[in-house]
Amino acid sequence: MASDNTEQACWHPETQAIRGGREISEYREHSQSLHLTSSFTYDSAEQAAAMFLGELDGYTYSRFTNPTVAAFQQRLALMEDGERAIATATGMAAIQAIMMSLLKAGDHILSSQSLFGSTTNLFAGLLAKFGVETTFVDATDLQAWRDALRPSTRLLFLETPSNPLTEIADIAAIADIAHQHGALLVVDNSFCSPALQRPLRLGADLVMHSATKYLDGHGRVMGGAVVGSDALIEQIYLHVRTAGPTLAPFNAWTLLSGMETLHLRMEKHSANALELARWLEAQPAVERVFYPGLASHPQHELALRQQSGGGAVVSFVVKGGRAEAWRVVDRVQLISRTANLGDVKSTITHPASTTHARITPEARSKAGIVEGLLRVAVGLEHVEDLKRDLARGLD
Repeated sequence: MASDNTEQACWHPETQAIRGGREISEYREHSQSLHLTSSFTYDSAEQAAAMFLGELDGYTYSRFTNPTVAAFQQRLALMEDGERAIATATGMAAIQAIMMSLLKAGDHILSSQSLFGSTTNLFAGLLAKFGVETTFVDATDLQAWRDALRPSTRLLFLETPSNPLTEIADIAAIADIAHQHGALLVVDNSFCSPALQRPLRLGADLVMHSATKYLDGHGRVMGGAVVGSDALIEQIYLHVRTAGPTLAPFNAWTLLSGMETLHLRMEKHSANALELARWLEAQPAVERVFYPGLASHPQHELALRQQSGGGAVVSFVVKGGRAEAWRVVDRVQLISRTANLGDVKSTITHPASTTHARITPEARSKAGIVEGLLRVAVGLEHVEDLKRDLARGLD
């Protein structure tokens, strides 16, 4: 049985993250139960038929109905102020499910150009093969969004903050542009999570997550999700039900555990990242630092209005190009050399040769992915230890 959704909607976000969307079995367990089963049984053939037709609530097959996954979906929908959520195997599966559900050949996507490399490849490569075109624009230039609209534009997509330069797009303004054109706005909220940003409150139609990142928060499992209105999520659910990019029950159970500490973690991530960013600005070997919490960030004032914290990701350009950037990466002893982020452990990567290596040099240049750029996803270690570790390659 699930808790009362009306009551849960009145809870503060920190409470929703711990107690929201629980599916409690007949045994009345206090911790969230884990349902590792592929299928479910029925009292009769009549009951089975009713459940498969959707005439009776219940669980039939874990490709599309599972109590543990349902609990994750309900909790995330509450935290994002959405009517409903659908979970997927990864964040990229969530984006693909949105596009395959809501678009058709001949439709046009208008997207911010500063994206995770795989998102760019999905839009420019895979979707293009099926007749869906994409135009990429500067996320911070509202006139560029307006000018790039076409009669066939059905969907606007953006990351904010962007990966890896932490550009902040004005969600409310871009939502207005989309809606005036009769299009939808989809926001990737993976970097901030609902602990720091609520895009639906600002006018977005759908919010998607790589739950692998801060929703889990410990680098343990893969997952993705989409949150929005019941009508839109129903269309995406039908795709997930048929195509099967499904979140596994164990992963959902792990994500639910991670979400219980989300607000505490994001507060500490943001505090550590701001202090580290200020320190990096003072280093002679650093050409530029990108972090929304810095007064030097081009969209700092917008970040203060739109987010409740700067987040965990700090990017910076090292003088000397790739050679000096790789020197910093190679000399760290504490920070993990990995392209993932969202972990309690700090990570460092060189985007031009890892996360954005498969996109064209022209696309990298437009997105600002220069050879000296490094991205640090700041974890929960003591910040003085992180400074000392980066100093090994910056001195």
